[in-house]
Amino acid sequence: MPMNLVHDVDGLHRIILTEPTGSSAEVLLYGGQVVSWKNERREELLFMSSKANWKPPRAIRGGIPICFPQFGNLGSLEQHGFARNRMWSLDSDPSPLPPANNQSSVDLILKSTEEDLKIWPRCFELRLRVTLSAGRLTLIPRVRNTDNKAFSFMFTLCNYFSVSDISEVRVEGLETLDYFDNLNNRQRFTEQADAITFDGEFERVYLSTPTKIAIIDHEKKRTFELWKDGMPDAVVWNPWDKKAKALQDLGDEDYQSMLCVDSAVIETPIILKPFEEWKGRQEISTVSSSYCSGQLDPRKVLYGFH
Repeated sequence: MPMNLVHDVDGLHRIILTEPTGSSAEVLLYGGQVVSWKNERREELLFMSSKANWKPPRAIRGGIPICFPQFGNLGSLEQHGFARNRMWSLDSDPSPLPPANNQSSVDLILKSTEEDLKIWPRCFELRLRVTLSAGRLTLIPRVRNTDNKAFSFMFTLCNYFSVSDISEVRVEGLETLDYFDNLNNRQRFTEQADAITFDGEFERVYLSTPTKIAIIDHEKKRTFELWKDGMPDAVVWNPWDKKAKALQDLGDEDYQSMLCVDSAVIETPIILKPFEEWKGRQEISTVSSSYCSGQLDPRKVLYGFH
């Protein structure tokens, strides 16, 4: 299916993906960032800040930004690394991935530049395939070491989900897991709750997470199913009211309608030898749900595959 490359008013190149049931996705060459995913009823599934800054070199708050080669301030680079602040290109040679001829898909690539090498002296190629299908959005990131020495990196797909009311949302699939609490000096704890619910600022990195996590939105009667491979950690974040007011690119009330649940490699960075490649995969799908608290079969969340 054809993709549509358009120039928007901000001068950013935007790729629009569509598929027969009527759903759509929009991807920017700036940051390789998915900034919209709408279902067949044209409902926006991803959150975008009401105060998002769309002018480079600032990061865009919302959608699915990419953190590479660093997460947060866990290193010497700028917050979350530089991939989300760079201009990517269309990738004309996405092999060895199979052709995406019959799907609505785009392949992007980011290569190290002279400027990047000054702050992170490692040669790399970062590729991303974004594929839209009925009820599902798939992202396949790949990192290739094109240097003559090994290097390590962190990687995160920051998924900003649009929710009706953060107080009515629960996350299942992370029960009993260890996590780093970023609001408590990154101390390590074990999750005690049956499911994660929200009544204040929340920022945790869950470790050795299952392949499948469910984000249940009671008010919208909708569940996001996040399936991931090659990214063992999961970041769960909501800034709540005080932090939202402190963030210049987030509206004061925006925290009420967003939740970040990220696919991540943080605790144990990936190490690549020369010419080795790492590949991850993330699929997000939505299912209509009338799940009440605790009615989602945890075995399906933890071990179920589609």
